[in-house]
Amino acid sequence: MKVHQHPDRIPKIPNAVLTIGTFDGVHKGHQKIIRRILDIAAKTNGQSVILTFFPHPRMVLNPTDHNLKLLTTLEEKIELLRQYEVDHLVIVPFDRSFSSLAPETYVEDVLVKKIHPARIVIGYNHHFGNERSGNIELMKKLGTKFGFEVDEIPKQMVRDAGISSTKIRDAVLRGDIEMANEGLGRPFYLHGLVIKGNSIGHTLGFPTANLELNDPLKIIPANGVYAVKVHWEDQVYNGMLNIGFKPTVTGRRKVISIEVNIFEFDRSIYGELLRIDFYKAIRDEKKFSNLAELRRQLQQDKQASLTLLK
Repeated sequence: MKVHQHPDRIPKIPNAVLTIGTFDGVHKGHQKIIRRILDIAAKTNGQSVILTFFPHPRMVLNPTDHNLKLLTTLEEKIELLRQYEVDHLVIVPFDRSFSSLAPETYVEDVLVKKIHPARIVIGYNHHFGNERSGNIELMKKLGTKFGFEVDEIPKQMVRDAGISSTKIRDAVLRGDIEMANEGLGRPFYLHGLVIKGNSIGHTLGFPTANLELNDPLKIIPANGVYAVKVHWEDQVYNGMLNIGFKPTVTGRRKVISIEVNIFEFDRSIYGELLRIDFYKAIRDEKKFSNLAELRRQLQQDKQASLTLLK
């Protein structure tokens, strides 16, 4: 997959089959659209193209709303789309000026002049241009004018998917990882850099790698303990991960920590990047009376995680 982060430098793409969207999470609904453009491209001797935006439009249009967190960072989105063997990914910088383009100007100056699509695949409820005033009917009219076909993703296809990035984000925030994974069609994951912690885990017999996320906009699941798989280098390990304030050992700590206990692992990995795949919430975070009680609970958590990860 060729990634174009400078729309003004896109080479001519012959017989481009284009779809457009934010694609946060690259969930099952997105995957249907991707398979659709891949299928059309294969049948028409064309090349598949996805146009997406960065940053997320809501962050530009609602700058005072800091609640939006994303299922996938830009790097993760690129990684996921690459797995589907899409030919081209075009990343358009989204800013106030771009958002104010009239629908007709957007189609002519961005889609037609930069990508030259032969076909555009969009949903029945797709809106575009200033204040989302463009719709599928206008796109078809502009297709006649500029010489591209428009394939409409039918309402029933979208309803059958029953999936949206918003619903999946809500599930992650609730800690309902199983529901999130069902919508994604894969485990929800995050990337984190291993940083130094307070080493309390070592004294308990459950050493942990403390993680620092590489993107502040990445969504974090609800506080609690999770059964996870840990990707390090070319290896995958079972583990359990805690998100929260560690009340038993830190008291009234105000900064959330993310720390993972990697089973059957004894290596120093400070400064290394890990990918954590989430499978299920084990329990809520709680404060224990003493470290011995916490150690007993960690032993139970490990057994529960191993059972789930079989």
